[in-house]
Amino acid sequence: MPSAMDMGLVEGWKKAFEQFQNMDLGAFSTMAQGAPGAELPQLTFPPEKLLELQQNYVREASELWNQTLQANPLVKDRRFKSKAWSDNPMAAFTAAAYLLNARTMMAMAEAAEGDEKSRQRVRFAVEQWVAAASPSNFLALNADAQQKAIETQGESLAKGLANILHDMRQGHVSMTDESLFEVGKNVATTEGAVVFENDYFQLIEYKPLTAKVYEKPFLMVPPCINKFYILDLQPENSLIRYAVSQGHRTFVVSWRNPDASMEKATWDDYIENAAIEAIHVVQALTGAKTINALGFCVGGTILTSALAVLAARGEKPVASMTLLTTLIDFRDTGILDVFIDENMVRFREMQMGAGGMLKGNDLASTFSFLRPNDLVWNYVVGNYLKGETPPPFDLLYWNSDSTNLPGPFYAWYLRNTYLENKLVQPGAAEVCGEKIDLRKIDIPIYVYGSREDHIVPIGGSYASTQVFPGKKRFMMGASGHIAGVINPPAAKKRSHWVRDDGQFPADVSEWIAGATETPGSWWSDWSDWLGAQGGKQVAAPKRYGRGTAYEPIEPAPGSYVKAKAKA
Repeated sequence: MPSAMDMGLVEGWKKAFEQFQNMDLGAFSTMAQGAPGAELPQLTFPPEKLLELQQNYVREASELWNQTLQANPLVKDRRFKSKAWSDNPMAAFTAAAYLLNARTMMAMAEAAEGDEKSRQRVRFAVEQWVAAASPSNFLALNADAQQKAIETQGESLAKGLANILHDMRQGHVSMTDESLFEVGKNVATTEGAVVFENDYFQLIEYKPLTAKVYEKPFLMVPPCINKFYILDLQPENSLIRYAVSQGHRTFVVSWRNPDASMEKATWDDYIENAAIEAIHVVQALTGAKTINALGFCVGGTILTSALAVLAARGEKPVASMTLLTTLIDFRDTGILDVFIDENMVRFREMQMGAGGMLKGNDLASTFSFLRPNDLVWNYVVGNYLKGETPPPFDLLYWNSDSTNLPGPFYAWYLRNTYLENKLVQPGAAEVCGEKIDLRKIDIPIYVYGSREDHIVPIGGSYASTQVFPGKKRFMMGASGHIAGVINPPAAKKRSHWVRDDGQFPADVSEWIAGATETPGSWWSDWSDWLGAQGGKQVAAPKRYGRGTAYEPIEPAPGSYVKAKAKA
């Protein structure tokens, strides 16, 4: 009969594969097979390429067998780096054979001929299954986990089973020890107060850290698909605290985590009742005629849409805009493009376009499986097979703190941006009753993109420079979607690239060819730019809000950010 550990592992795998199958922006099954009624992609494999792959495989397999007869194969892959793998002949051979098969399968995927989207989908599907099939993912084949079980006299297996049960209860694979973090206690700790709220967001005002502040207040609009405190993890890496310390009277939108009461909320609702409302409240609260604003990721898309609506209405309340890893022109969406086509979007519109909710865990799983070895199987092996508790990491705690999305909002966003790319077509998109034209957003704009971003490719970020007519500055940072943005100067990490000749060629590679690399964070460059947009220095306010109309409601980070998405 199967043991409790065996049954627990089965349930653990089931949870991991459920997350795999429930990847959203369309779900993997939709991506692979198409939505109902979709035609299967037409792919061919050149016979000469298949022959070459077959010959290479036979040759490498023969070399591996001969090497195994003389000594344990050398395996260069971090999944198999421990001595338990290298010292065990069977384990070393299993790992080497798996890597050979994986290379061959990926080469076959690369050899496929057909339309580019179909080729991308094949590569993505093969990558997912290759990652899932690694012998390191199975107790019966993982020499490292077996050795640890022997050394701990089975304690690691007992802990692994406990970890499986814990993750089943919480609804996702643990990436960090979540018990060590609490929002408002050791993340999202910058001092401030909620000064306004409605059904969509809370507006947080932060306590000044300087005697004087710039006369133009500063509003940050983070993505609504995540919690805002990615911008305020710890004091030493908080972009919010950094902005406050540079003399900006800073406000941040903290999105409500949608529940059933918001299942009919639309894109227009988020623009009118959140982004535009936040801009107007900051104006009213500070008495400022114009403000500076920042949008991060989807928050940047929302902010840009709001400014376009206001421009169509003859309003220009924002003096400058910063866009961080934001897509405005959706021609280059990177790997996420594999999920998007007419059938998939139509399926989502039928499913939740009139009401419903995209679960936060489904969306989080999608982004995790964009890097399956790093963000899924690494933790499955450590947590379940080895019985380890992942180390504390604030960014991964935030990554697991998922948010829901209203179905109508999501369906509109998919069709009008990823599928039809309407935002950059003057008059094509109607938002809040206005046909918007981004060319009317004629203000200084600072655009940041991360070089290794797999969610907003560097070309996608850079494309914004071709859209807006005003004075622009483009900055490229090292690393990815989050690590590239959250890179404080004191850390002295990574590099950034900029060029000061004012040239913005159509192709990002041409811009990069003329850019200069500078070690360290891009924050200082951005701070200098934003300071130049801030106006004169005035005395910092001594209290939050303004009069009786905007009395403080509760201390930062507020209550909306603490609401959890149900599994």
